[in-house]
Amino acid sequence: MLRLTEIRLPLDHSADQLKAAILQRLDIAADRLKDYTLFRRGYDARKKNAIVFVYTLDVEVTDETALLKKKIPHVAPAPDMAYRYVAQAPAALQERPVVIGLGPCGIFAGLLLAQMGFKPIILERGKEVRERTKDTWGLWRKGKLDPESNVQFGEGGAGTFSDGKLHSGIKDPRFLGRKVMAEFVKAGAPEEIMYVSKPHIGTFRLVGMVEQMRHEMEQLGAEIRFQSRVADIEISDGQVQAVLLADGTRIATHHVVLAVGHSARDTFEMLHQRGVYMEAKPFSIGFRIEHPQSVIDRARLGPNAGNEQLGAADYKLVHHASNGRAVYSFCMCPGGTVVAATSEEGRVVTNGMSQYSRNERNANSGIVVGITPEDYPGDVLAGVELQRLLESRAFELGGKNYNAPAQRVGDFLAGRPSTKLGEVVPSYTPGVTPTDLSTALPDYAIAAIREALPAFEKQLKGFAMADAVLTGVETRTSSPVRIKRGEDYQSINIKGLYPAGEGAGYAGGILSAGVDGIEVAEAVALDMLPPRT
Repeated sequence: MLRLTEIRLPLDHSADQLKAAILQRLDIAADRLKDYTLFRRGYDARKKNAIVFVYTLDVEVTDETALLKKKIPHVAPAPDMAYRYVAQAPAALQERPVVIGLGPCGIFAGLLLAQMGFKPIILERGKEVRERTKDTWGLWRKGKLDPESNVQFGEGGAGTFSDGKLHSGIKDPRFLGRKVMAEFVKAGAPEEIMYVSKPHIGTFRLVGMVEQMRHEMEQLGAEIRFQSRVADIEISDGQVQAVLLADGTRIATHHVVLAVGHSARDTFEMLHQRGVYMEAKPFSIGFRIEHPQSVIDRARLGPNAGNEQLGAADYKLVHHASNGRAVYSFCMCPGGTVVAATSEEGRVVTNGMSQYSRNERNANSGIVVGITPEDYPGDVLAGVELQRLLESRAFELGGKNYNAPAQRVGDFLAGRPSTKLGEVVPSYTPGVTPTDLSTALPDYAIAAIREALPAFEKQLKGFAMADAVLTGVETRTSSPVRIKRGEDYQSINIKGLYPAGEGAGYAGGILSAGVDGIEVAEAVALDMLPPRT
């Protein structure tokens, strides 16, 4: 198999033109081409009047060796991307590993352990995904929060209520991301996620997929327990001995995958009390910003705005402010909505979400400022306390009813409160309260964002439009702590504890969390094998 890169074709090209481009690149007759598959398809929009698709293809031909000897540019052997299990559970194995959390990382850790025969016990503090969805809508429609069943907690994790993005910048030499994608397709995701350059699924599809993956785990012998909050981990002589649930249940085990997500603040506190080594880490704070999707489409795609093959346009922006702060777009959701994402009473947190169709009126993204532990001195959990402080302030500014504080960009830049909103209708529910956001974040963050918005306008026309809406606050961009682990994926000071995914500080998004879950599951499986004699 050969891999061909940089095959560039117009948006309206045909299948015959794609095949012709392959033959031309390889300089071969049609009868030498056996088959080809798409590995990646993206587009190059640098010239808005001449946007082109860019393909990477895996091609099967006769006499591959002869073609490789020609050293044709952008032609190389296709890598072996097949996934191979690292272990199989012995039939007599008595102990069962425990996975805490059923977000993307926990799902893949549990799935891989089940596929290898280790029959994990998976604990999720929230509810199964359809009940959880009802509870989440209870906050969005009625302002009623369930602290154990919401955007952050429950089957599927925070990624269920997001754009379902499946791209990541992680290094992936073993192509574990392909394993993640293949499992998603098997569970009902569209086939195109295997090859489009920025794949996404959307919330409604994720719900059914999560259920299907749960059923597979159960069929393979996994036990999944919902509404099972872990209250403590029993540790003796630096080794995990058991997991203790809030209802008093004790589950004996020497192997615990900690895949709790970035909002399990009570779990962070418990681990800190138990002496598990962790460090404060950088994260980001800011607002969500909303524009009409049509404004973003025109700015990014020019005359090709609205082209069905391109879909709703996205963006990625960075500005280095004069006060030394980096401001950047985060979790951009084309054709999506801003959602209420709190998991604690008396606090307001925002996030973004899209469906697969991405056909809502507005585009939104976080506009966030990077901060470091130097900005929140104190103990290892000082970042959590800063998040809580900002989320409580947003609750007050919004009216103490889970409305979010909002401000027109024009007013924000002018330093005046908003008393009403304009052309852009906010998508956040339960609702927004026009106000002054200048007190919602530290002064350095407000100054950096005020400088960044006009700079982003130079890159995307309309970005700083007066009626664009800022909604506060975005605080849970990533975990505020890192639970350090060694090369064996175990905690550096507690044997048998495997910190994993976003909550432990080792992932940032669905794909990277899934990959981390696979790697941790492999480490657990190898450690559980009996010693060789």
